[in-house]
Amino acid sequence: MYNFVLGGMQFKQPKWDVLTGRRDGRISLASDVTGNIPSPFSDFITLGKIFAKKGLNAADLVVLSGAHTIEVAHCATFSNRLYNFTGKGDSYPSLNPTYAQSLKKQCPNPAKSSTTVEMDPRSSLTFDTHYFTILNQHMGLFQSDAALRTDKKSVKMVKQLQSIDDFFFEFNVSMMKMGDIELLTGKHGEIRKKCHVIN
Repeated sequence: MYNFVLGGMQFKQPKWDVLTGRRDGRISLASDVTGNIPSPFSDFITLGKIFAKKGLNAADLVVLSGAHTIEVAHCATFSNRLYNFTGKGDSYPSLNPTYAQSLKKQCPNPAKSSTTVEMDPRSSLTFDTHYFTILNQHMGLFQSDAALRTDKKSVKMVKQLQSIDDFFFEFNVSMMKMGDIELLTGKHGEIRKKCHVIN
């Protein structure tokens, strides 16, 4: 953990060690995504299975979902929750109705594919615990966010992670575990000179 000052205010930010020398693959295939990357449309059981395949547990799932506190999402990744959740023109039953109306204004049906909204309303530029606060207000943007409130242990952890110190500590631990997923050794892969391109 380290502190920085911005506009006279002091902020805490998470910090973890990133090991160097990890070998990366030379080929990326779109077909490898399904079943390996969590979908915004997944329920809790499906998410848990995907994480378990990578050696991560339910606690890691909840903690790492906290990364949704920053950035934006395209309307297509959640518009079914607003307009046609069960195929009968309905909305997701537990979605905060005020939040749903706000999203409908930003993403009319059908929405433009280029339209985006904040994943964490009013806090998408700050890495903080606001994501967990809005989950408890039934304002999770994705179905996968709302899924965190469908499991008793997960609900308990969502409440715990509203503490900035708890969240930053647990995020550190889970990020370190993620860095160890499917490590390549020997002659497999390569240590890249530039992270975004193969050598």
